[in-house]
Amino acid sequence: MINIGIIGAGRIGKVHLESITYHVKNARVKSVAEPYLNDETKEFIESMGVTEIYADYKQILADPEIDAVLICSSTDTHASISMEAIDAGKHIFCEKPIDQSIEKIEEVKKALEGTNLKYQVGFNRRFDHNFAAVRAAVNAGKIGDPHIIKITSRDPAPPNPAYIKVSGGIFMDMAIHDFDMACFLAGSDVEEVYVAATVLVDPAIGAQGDFDTAIITLKMANGALCVIDNSRRAAYGYDQRAEVFGNKGSVASANDTLSTAIISDENGVTGEKPLYFFLERYMQSYTTEMFDFVDAIVKDKDVPCGIDAGLQSVKIALAAKKSAVENRPVKMSEI
Repeated sequence: MINIGIIGAGRIGKVHLESITYHVKNARVKSVAEPYLNDETKEFIESMGVTEIYADYKQILADPEIDAVLICSSTDTHASISMEAIDAGKHIFCEKPIDQSIEKIEEVKKALEGTNLKYQVGFNRRFDHNFAAVRAAVNAGKIGDPHIIKITSRDPAPPNPAYIKVSGGIFMDMAIHDFDMACFLAGSDVEEVYVAATVLVDPAIGAQGDFDTAIITLKMANGALCVIDNSRRAAYGYDQRAEVFGNKGSVASANDTLSTAIISDENGVTGEKPLYFFLERYMQSYTTEMFDFVDAIVKDKDVPCGIDAGLQSVKIALAAKKSAVENRPVKMSEI
């Protein structure tokens, strides 16, 4: 049985707590640390059978019975807590991004060298049943060599503009998932980024120096081209689709909906809207990524999404921001 400590009990920390408790049979959450604990969160943690609840995450790192930690705290703490967890000899699952600084991620990578510690980054969309099926079709050669990849990623509502100050903006907190997905589906790294971005949803986001609408073009190292479209607001819900077109055909995924029922009547043909947001849409993928993380520890094998994937996605995000601001293509070699 793998003993896990969760650092951070916000939305994503609670998701992982629930997933492990109900679905990952060879692991248990032994403790949770949350500095801003309220009665509601404490009650939820206790309902999952966890009695060791701390304000200071260092108590988790100091516990010799803890095998692995989940870093679900604020982004600006990910790298520093990663370093402390490595020093404590704990396996690590870290939510994205590891940090907004390439240098700090490189420090974490260097600290992992020579250890047998597992370090998985939380790009949960790789584990989604739709995107995994697209990747499987590409890997099986069913569409031939990838030529064009299209990724649509639109949120149902924009975040509070204050969030932009700490999140790193649209490329670091939102499109970063799409950058990882582009590499995942293409089976290739990115060589060049070109972005057209603007503010069409909320002027307050623009006032923070960020964008809420973007078209991103990626040139992949294997020759494929990828187009990503992002919006902070889709009136009809969480829009998450992908297509890979190759020399032998194409494979595409549609949005998940509450049901596949289609009503046809004199007024037209209508169906369900997409599931509202990421907790509804990706709950299964969060469970799968936790299962695979624990499985890597138990069987001493590579994690499916390691620190190199986390580093690459941050580099692409920085290149995208540079491209948007300078209005030009940016080669990854510049970052």
